[in-house]
Amino acid sequence: MMDLLAPIWLLLLLPLGALAVTYVVLQRRRRRYAVRFASLPMLEKVAPHQPGWRRHAPAAAFVLALSALALAAARPVIDVRVPHERATVIVALDVSRSMQATDVEPTRMDAAKQAAASFIENLPDTFNVGLVTFSGSTSVVAPPTKDHEAVAAALDGLPMANSTAIGEAVFTSLDQVASMSGGDESVDVPARIVLLSDGTNTSGRSPDEAAVAASEAGVPVSTIAYGTQEGTVEIQGRLVPVPVDVEALAALADGTGGVAYTAESGDELAEVYEDIGSSIGWRTEAREITPYLAAAGFLLGLGAGAMSLRWFARLP
Repeated sequence: MMDLLAPIWLLLLLPLGALAVTYVVLQRRRRRYAVRFASLPMLEKVAPHQPGWRRHAPAAAFVLALSALALAAARPVIDVRVPHERATVIVALDVSRSMQATDVEPTRMDAAKQAAASFIENLPDTFNVGLVTFSGSTSVVAPPTKDHEAVAAALDGLPMANSTAIGEAVFTSLDQVASMSGGDESVDVPARIVLLSDGTNTSGRSPDEAAVAASEAGVPVSTIAYGTQEGTVEIQGRLVPVPVDVEALAALADGTGGVAYTAESGDELAEVYEDIGSSIGWRTEAREITPYLAAAGFLLGLGAGAMSLRWFARLP
């Protein structure tokens, strides 16, 4: 998408358009005059080799050059994707017993750990990444660090427990983000929480409270609702349904400016993490392209002069 900082300068295109129309009209008049007042056989003998398209090429290049310069005067800007130099990413992972469900092979937990490890290792080296786990309570398994391999390794052997404290996971993650500023509020480092869960909040503060806190801190929370609605786990010899609460997780993401995802398989989860990684690693920045258009105008003008000298031994 392109925008203009000084669109008033586009008025320069009006006289340029008039010049182009005048050129076309004069060329047609010249052709009619030549046909009317010259004998065609004699014309072929006097000028057997007509320049054809080359006659108009310098003029066309000249008009394009002026158009580029007029557009450059309007100071156009375009949105470009540039990489973040640094950021803090907290991966919050649900370790409640419902993650033992086998609706995702081999289990929700095993597939989630594998996808999270790949996500962490593929983040830019300049990013600090931390790992928070949650069930009925939360645990900071790895504080934010640039040692991504160490954080990925910490995913192995995570203990599992009952209940799901989604809201508390967000609050704990926000504390880890805040710790990176060292109490200096002037330190503005982009941050993102990526939270994966397969259940409903059953412990601690609510996701709504967490959404308010994350929004006030300016930290988007992207959520991944993981698993199928048919998932079950065996507890004391009986199967207990563990459906995914897609709506609650989507509301948490929407309330913080994050993105809500769903994944029902290990492959889908890998794609979700890949998409999140590409969005976290880049930002959109408006960049002025005036110098490029000015350079293009100069080169087109130079080309027009070169063609005219080469073919007609004169400047246009």
